[in-house]
Amino acid sequence: MPTPAFLPGLELSRRFYTEAVRSLLEEAAPGIPHTAARIGPGSEVLGYDTERSADHEWGPRLQLFLHPHDVPRHAARIRHVLAQHLPKTFHGWPTHFAATKDRDIRVMQVTEGPVHHRVEVTAVSPWFRAALGFDPASGVTPAHWLATPTQLLAEATAGAVFHDGLRTLTPARAALRWYPHDLWLHLLACQWRRIAQEEAFVGRCGEVGDELGSAVEAARLVRDLMRLCLLMDRRYPPYGKWLGSAFARTPAAPRLTPELTAVLAATDWHTRERHLAHAYEIVAHLHNELELTDRVDPGTRSYHSRPFRVLRADRFTRALTARIKDPDIRELRTAGAVDQFIDSTEVLSHPDLAGAATDAVTGVDAQRGHRE
Repeated sequence: MPTPAFLPGLELSRRFYTEAVRSLLEEAAPGIPHTAARIGPGSEVLGYDTERSADHEWGPRLQLFLHPHDVPRHAARIRHVLAQHLPKTFHGWPTHFAATKDRDIRVMQVTEGPVHHRVEVTAVSPWFRAALGFDPASGVTPAHWLATPTQLLAEATAGAVFHDGLRTLTPARAALRWYPHDLWLHLLACQWRRIAQEEAFVGRCGEVGDELGSAVEAARLVRDLMRLCLLMDRRYPPYGKWLGSAFARTPAAPRLTPELTAVLAATDWHTRERHLAHAYEIVAHLHNELELTDRVDPGTRSYHSRPFRVLRADRFTRALTARIKDPDIRELRTAGAVDQFIDSTEVLSHPDLAGAATDAVTGVDAQRGHRE
């Protein structure tokens, strides 16, 4: 079968709903109120899909949300009608998803039998509880915010809603659009703290002849600066595969990308440190432009009596913390959100593990109530 012309996944899913799924839904459950969307995991949800994405878990797929009392009444019938009557291909792409050797991964494949489709039929609240570990309609607490990986928040708030007949998905997504102001200040402060904790190590490693260690430290700092810029721009930082793509869309990227690229390309610590210093000063100026705090001197300086050029990023942490008014947020421990102290894909991919880790590290469960 020839490969059809690539169509961005969100547009493919929109057409799939309007041209194929909607009429079959009306046949299976006439007049039933519903919401249709494409949210959750998938490169197309964040707008990063390319032709390569079609090799797995990509294609004509979406969520159909029903009222909770309609799920047990109608979901099985809807799934059956779709399996029997969806077209075998849609705009050239198979609608059947076959299992691979890794049974958690499915790929598009032409079939002569019933379609194993990727139209998820569920209710809004269970979907959010499975995706994030809580239902935003019941309120979003500091514990929820801190324990939810930014990749999952991005997946829940990006994508597209094609029809919101239930009028529940849109407000739930709006509640998750961005952190409350004081919590945002806290997370920015914690991200600056990460930089402060390691900014002198690039020079110190280099001074003892450890250029490899210096390069590793520099790469960690580049990553932290990129995530900081995304937080400053009110964008949820995605996981590693898409971090550079997301950063490229920030206002900071045109100025910072040459410096950060030079940091990673440098073969000696003096060059590495010089470009990092330029990058620090650019981000410091961006901080001041936000006017979240009193102006902080954006210039770099020596690290105490040692000859390493640093920003002393802890100055930005203190300035941000001083502006937090909510006493509950001021009392939070300095580890930050789960992405700021854990780098395990296994943990960050599972809300229950992320929640347990956050409770253990930050103590937020004891202070702010249990996650659902």
